[in-house]
Amino acid sequence: MPKGRNHDAGFKARVAPEAAKGGRTVPELAAEYPVRPTMIHQWKKALLEGASDIFERGGKKAEIDEATMRSLHARIGEPAGANASCPESPGPGPASDEGSKPPPVQGRSRTR
Repeated sequence: MPKGRNHDAGFKARVAPEAAKGGRTVPELAAEYPVRPTMIHQWKKALLEGASDIFERGGKKAEIDEATMRSLHARIGEPAGANASCPESPGPGPASDEGSKPPPVQGRSRTR
C-alpha cells in the first residue's frame, strides 16, 4: 500500500458504504482495496455523520439570488486587497529578478 496517497471522492464513496453495510469486515475491505483499515473507518464515520445533512437541506444546494450573482460576476477581474485602489502603490516590480534581492551585508562572514 503506498503511503500518503490521496483517494478521490468517488473511490471513498464506493468503499465507505460497503463498510457501513457490514457485509464484510474492514480488514477484508482493506485487503480488496489498496487502503489502510484506519482510512476506511474514518470514511465510514464521515459518511454516517454527514448523512443527516442530506435530509436537513432536502438534497438541495445553497441558492444565490440573481442580484448577488450579477454583483459577484461584475467583481470578477477587479483588483482585490487593501492596496489595490491605493494611488501611491508602486505597482508590479521590475521584470528582472535583480532588483528584488536585498544587498549583501558587508563585514559579516557566514562561517564561524
